[in-house]
Amino acid sequence: MSQPEAKLVKPVDFAIDAVITGGFFTFMFILFRSHVPSNDPKMITLWAGLSAACISGVFWLACWMLRMVYRHQKLLAAARK
Repeated sequence: MSQPEAKLVKPVDFAIDAVITGGFFTFMFILFRSHVPSNDPKMITLWAGLSAACISGVFWLACWMLRMVYRHQKLLAAARK
């Protein structure tokens, strides 16, 4: 029989990444506010928020890919020993 697969995703990972991504969103939102070419505060908030949301989504995906690759490499190294 084959060995059971190791669980790579833990429930606490979602909470940790949500906090990290939320902080990244806040940082990018503040950064993008000064780069929106408008004088209307509503438009500045809208476009800074939309831009920060897009970048934060990519950041979240990158965090998960990094986490999964790291855990898989640890499993491969443990299997070699």
